[in-house]
Amino acid sequence: MAKIRTYQEMRRLQTFDDRFEYLRLGGGVGWATFGFDRDVNQRFYRSKEWYDIRQHVIYRDNGCDLGVIGYEIHGDLLVHHVNPMSVDDILRHDEWILNPNFLVTTTQKTHNAIHFGKPSPYPKVVMTRLPGDTRLW
Repeated sequence: MAKIRTYQEMRRLQTFDDRFEYLRLGGGVGWATFGFDRDVNQRFYRSKEWYDIRQHVIYRDNGCDLGVIGYEIHGDLLVHHVNPMSVDDILRHDEWILNPNFLVTTTQKTHNAIHFGKPSPYPKVVMTRLPGDTRLW
């Protein structure tokens, strides 16, 4: 059985890289998606319920990638389901698909990396240490 991920649990992770690894699915291009049922998810993503919860999640996450301050999104953004959603989830109107505890704000680049198993879309930050620097990284 797949692990159930939650926003509440993810928030305990402070860094972008830790949050990214928590969410990463390790899938691949061409793996099963909505296929011929794409119209089902498109109706869902055009609904008022989705629009309302999407706005709430973007506000909660301060418009930042994976909700991490310092990773502000200045272009198009997505609200990502932290657990893969199926056609049946939509058709059954499962409550979790509109629950903010299972949603997070992200960029298309990060979203694709989460789904397709790529490494973090951001380069590792290297901190240069200087004499007398007493800050912890």
